[in-house]
Amino acid sequence: MPRLALPSHRRASEDGVRLASGLRLEQFARAGSGDAFCFVGEGGAEPLVVCYVSLYGEAGPIGRGLPELVRLSLVVPWWRDAPGRTDVELGAVADEYREDVPGFDGRHDRAARALGLGPAGLPSAATALARLVEFARGPVSEECLVVGYDGDPLAPLFVRAAPHR
Repeated sequence: MPRLALPSHRRASEDGVRLASGLRLEQFARAGSGDAFCFVGEGGAEPLVVCYVSLYGEAGPIGRGLPELVRLSLVVPWWRDAPGRTDVELGAVADEYREDVPGFDGRHDRAARALGLGPAGLPSAATALARLVEFARGPVSEECLVVGYDGDPLAPLFVRAAPHR
């Protein structure tokens, strides 16, 4: 699949990637892969929806606000590899991630404590992934439909069955 050239500046729509709904899409961070994390909308009383835009033509909402994104990233940093996988497969993905990131559990615990999140403040991996899939497929997904420069919508992040518990 061809890679998208996401903008390197903050306003994603200035470079042709936009939301079909017309809502504002503003990049606030990049993944190491170059994929973008964007806020949807203008703000207000509720935290903004966070939309993930992959360079490989996938996009969708992954949570509401930075606290939810941080919890997801702390609990299941391998969430991009979750779609369609069984518990056993997810366990293998998690094990591979831990092999690639020496001391992951200690880093995870230190980061959680630094953010004031004790063990009770973090969901289980199964709960975090279920919430992610539910949110990505929920009502907010329609207003977060990302359209590329060619006018075609990007593929949703989670189209296959949710991970088994």
